[in-house]
Amino acid sequence: PANTAAGLPRASAVLILNDPATGYPFACLESSIISASRTAASAASAAGRLSRSRPRPRRVGFFGAGLIARYAHTFLTATGWEFDEIGVYDTSAASASGFRLYLEQSGAGGRVTVHGGPEELVRYSDLVVFATVAASPHVHDGGWFAHHPVVLHLSLRDLAPRVLLDAVNVVDDVEHCLRAGTSPHLTEQLTGSRRFVAGTLDDVLAGRLAVPPDRTVVFSPFGLGVLDLAVGKYAYDQVARSGELHVADGFFHELRRYG
Repeated sequence: PANTAAGLPRASAVLILNDPATGYPFACLESSIISASRTAASAASAAGRLSRSRPRPRRVGFFGAGLIARYAHTFLTATGWEFDEIGVYDTSAASASGFRLYLEQSGAGGRVTVHGGPEELVRYSDLVVFATVAASPHVHDGGWFAHHPVVLHLSLRDLAPRVLLDAVNVVDDVEHCLRAGTSPHLTEQLTGSRRFVAGTLDDVLAGRLAVPPDRTVVFSPFGLGVLDLAVGKYAYDQVARSGELHVADGFFHELRRYG
């Protein structure tokens, strides 16, 4: 998280793709964009499914205005979401202003408002996207969510346990998510139980879990490595089909020849 103060992206990543039969690596990819894409795609999928039992949200609020927020907005609008109002809040005025400019230039529509405080943003939004670099919970007042929004808790450490205990909680994977000091992990430590977790996104997709329309719903995805692999392989295949891999293929041919 301290990278942002130095003018660097918060996250960096490298993805190695290996041949499943031989284990031989055949691609090395810069993966921060791959990771952001799978996070945003998962969020858009969850938003669609978790809001099926209620009127589709028309007011979205982005709490945190960095790369993940931009990708989340891109994937939401690309999958058919339309918003009358788009709210933005960030502790950095420059980040909030930059995100507002991005939204206005994206052509996606909807009036953009930069909110002066976090409570105002949350209370005004039917769909709330948390995409911060917070290391510990900073939202403690469950009253902010009295209107029962759908919450995409992508940054995982924003919400205090009392907020989660008042909500229907959906995660991507229970074992994966309830660790490393995430808000769900802190809630488990506080209560000594995992009963506050209603189920996984897979449970929702498969129809095993029905989400009530009259309660706040919080989706907390830790992020699954298999999604990075799937998106990375898709990106690799797209480049391969374009015919742009001949240089790399020639390089590895020389490595095999002399190595």
